[in-house]
Amino acid sequence: MRGSATDPTSTPGHRHLRRTAVPLASVALLLPLLGAAPAPGAEDSSAGRLQQAFATAAADYHVPQSVLLAVSYLQSRWDGHAGAPSVSGGYGPMHLTDARTAIATTEHHAEGTEDARGDGARAAVHPEIKVPSESSLPARLRTLPKAAELTGVPAGLLRTDPAANVAGGAALLADAQKQLGEPLSTDPADWYGAVARFSGADDSATAAAYADDVYDVLRSGEERVTDDGQLVALAAQPRLAPDTAQLKRAGLRTLPTDGVECPRSVSCEAVWAPYAQFGTDDYGNHDLGDRPVSQRIKYIVIHDTEGAWDGVLNLIQDPTYVSWNYTIRSTDGLIAQHVKAKDVAWHAGNWDINARSVGIEHEGFLAAPDAWYTEAMYRSSARLVRYLAAKYDIPLDRQHVLGHDNVPGPTTSTIPGMHTDPGPYWDWRHYFQLLGHPFKKTAGKQAGLVTILPDYAANQPGYTGCTTKGEPCTVHGSSEVRLYTDHDVNAPLVRDIGLKTAPTTDVNDLSSRVSTGQQYAVADRWGDWTAIWYLGQKAWFENPRRQPTAVPARGAVITARDGLASVPVYGRAYPEKEAYPADVPAQSVVPLPYTIPAGQRYVVGDEVPGEYYYAVTFTTDSHRVVVGKDLYYEIQYGHRVAFVRAADVTLEGSAG
Repeated sequence: MRGSATDPTSTPGHRHLRRTAVPLASVALLLPLLGAAPAPGAEDSSAGRLQQAFATAAADYHVPQSVLLAVSYLQSRWDGHAGAPSVSGGYGPMHLTDARTAIATTEHHAEGTEDARGDGARAAVHPEIKVPSESSLPARLRTLPKAAELTGVPAGLLRTDPAANVAGGAALLADAQKQLGEPLSTDPADWYGAVARFSGADDSATAAAYADDVYDVLRSGEERVTDDGQLVALAAQPRLAPDTAQLKRAGLRTLPTDGVECPRSVSCEAVWAPYAQFGTDDYGNHDLGDRPVSQRIKYIVIHDTEGAWDGVLNLIQDPTYVSWNYTIRSTDGLIAQHVKAKDVAWHAGNWDINARSVGIEHEGFLAAPDAWYTEAMYRSSARLVRYLAAKYDIPLDRQHVLGHDNVPGPTTSTIPGMHTDPGPYWDWRHYFQLLGHPFKKTAGKQAGLVTILPDYAANQPGYTGCTTKGEPCTVHGSSEVRLYTDHDVNAPLVRDIGLKTAPTTDVNDLSSRVSTGQQYAVADRWGDWTAIWYLGQKAWFENPRRQPTAVPARGAVITARDGLASVPVYGRAYPEKEAYPADVPAQSVVPLPYTIPAGQRYVVGDEVPGEYYYAVTFTTDSHRVVVGKDLYYEIQYGHRVAFVRAADVTLEGSAG
């Protein structure tokens, strides 16, 4: 993730407002609510001002309050995010979009020095991106100006004030209902078409999937305390049966779904990446394979695009660019598949991980990486990951569901250039709840391992550099916990020698951070502090009993084999030289600049064979999967995973 200095919260210029949805008297009734939300952390003992804002907006715009609440929950889980925009320029509890200033100038695979293919047997792929001088934004990214037009409420208030934002969402729902020729009914079952249109989707499958999710929320009910400390509740209506036939009158397109590999519970379209030759002896933008017959698919890698949906889909269809398997749209959860799971996409910056993984990009194109992700995106992504995990027998844990920021550099020289998305604001705790595998305590309080598990909303480590280098980022919940060299917040941060720089609090600096769901061996304890073995050293983090940032865990660990002062750490699990046939060049097995000193313990994620997929020609007759006798253990070494040779270490517990 990288940032630029655009200001996505700036107020637009003068606009003629059309006051059609609510009379001036109703606007006056709304104004006392504006700016009335309590300060972060100050929980309201009553139902809360936000709950009242939903009631007021529902009454003013003649929208069932339950529908308004359910739509908002799917957009933001009722959080206001202190007025900060989402990854697609959406603001407030209703995720009203205003993305005119938020288009990124590049896409993250074109940034930095990372080679997305990550295979030294071929020249590095560093694509050049030409960004159009002007971007045409679809209607789904311009709902906030529309809400301002309908309500007469200034755009600035719609961005920053939760009550105004809710009113804007109610106005949009009422307008969608009228456009469909439906009455402003008090029955939630009569609003299916309007809810589908609210998603902004231009196809019937995505609009229906979004509306179905909203009605699932209506049937199950929800209750939670928001990020500003307010309790919001939606009573369950288990027998609610919406009028789904309304969608047929919405005039939406049909998705091309030729051969997509997706669960039935999501909307999924086919936008295939080309396997094509170009130049004199080059090809792209992925490699044909025969997985899982030739190699097991062991990992799912989570990315964010740092590029807008339409632009990213154009790039994926360029044979000179790189590739990934799926992209998920932020506003409504639409999934596009680009590369079949049997084939190897070029996405993770490490060929070994690419050959064993599926890559999923999530639309996110704000200049600032401290933006938030929509609930619709999280849910769609979780359904896809559950489907892939079941199909390919991939464990649902943080050792197999990796962020791009957890992928190791394959060699020493590549470490500083490896990417850092989806970053510290991806909510891993909530994501794994949606996956049906929530993180939890699995051992007694004096256990030798811990699972990192902070409360996302309450955990707010300060970061810098989101928009301007050195400047503080927006205060925000985070999945990550900071590490120090001693049990003191004034102690120096832990250093990653592979990065060759001093550790900082920059949002993209992974030197001294652990992430939700990751597991580490306990090295020491001191009061409210816990130390873990991390990057070959002892690293401390605050872990108070009343608000823990980690919970006891059990699992397998490795230590250096008896008699060895230390063992090497690798960025890829390649076979030994003797395993290669004569027609396949042997790939070097060179350790990273890290070691595991004797006495330190690291958690094992899996046992993997030494494998190398040789694929450097357009025709597949020379492609080979080389399997050696060497076995490796995947371990949680630092913020990123790494590999150690099984012959170098002693295993305690069971792996695999």
